[in-house]
Amino acid sequence: MYGQALAAGGLAVVTGGASGVGYAAAERFAQGGLGIVLADLPSEALAQAAEKLRAIAQPGAPVLAVPTDVSDATAVQALADAAFDTGEVAVLMNNAGIGRPSGSWEEPDAWRAMIEVNLFGVLNGVQAFLPRMIAAERPAAVINTGSKQGITTPPGNPGYNVSKAGVKVLTEMLAHDLRQAGAPISAHLFVPGFTYTGMVARHIPEKPAAAWTSDQTVDHLLTRMAAGDFYILCPDNDVTPERDRRRVTWALGDVLENRPALSRWHPDYADAFAKFEQS
Repeated sequence: MYGQALAAGGLAVVTGGASGVGYAAAERFAQGGLGIVLADLPSEALAQAAEKLRAIAQPGAPVLAVPTDVSDATAVQALADAAFDTGEVAVLMNNAGIGRPSGSWEEPDAWRAMIEVNLFGVLNGVQAFLPRMIAAERPAAVINTGSKQGITTPPGNPGYNVSKAGVKVLTEMLAHDLRQAGAPISAHLFVPGFTYTGMVARHIPEKPAAAWTSDQTVDHLLTRMAAGDFYILCPDNDVTPERDRRRVTWALGDVLENRPALSRWHPDYADAFAKFEQS
């Protein structure tokens, strides 16, 4: 339905859109002829991003910057009001997210912050926009940004993993419910690989060879959306699609074979996993 949504015109709403993957997506949507509603925390970066988009938007296509904290349901409702006052919503991209260090029994404030932004930020977007998108009865698409950490849940940051696992389940249920409702709206779980964004650049000044750019990641997203994919796991310069499939298969095997939790990182299973990944 993505192609139909683009063909019908309208608006793309992108949260976390002032930089990185969010901005790259907004740029592609503008180039495709959609108006843009760009949401991010109040900053000069948001205003500058909107100004750059106005320079490439097609004549007559609006570009609106709406400072928004996606963890605030009232603010996201105001974002939806601003969008629907501007035009019909063709694409909703719930992309805003944060990362904070966390441990299984440590950093409770980081846990709450990540769940409020990464999970409830997506839920707030779905609940603010979907009733009116469904009522419009027009082709549209919803993109929720997840993470491979929400699928294979590697050790190191359980709070982030839990927030992104919640996005996966929420998006799966959304796709099912839209299908049951007969709505002409597709849902997509967008799962970037290693992508060199501003967040990464703060810690790594030069792009690692393994990383994709935001533009590469978004181009892959749009290609797979056009093909009708729901699960869109992006490769990078190190992890191929086949490697991703093997990692996901192994993670599911922990359940099916009753192995220790996260056996991929368990010393007793390290050799077995290495052989499986390379076979």
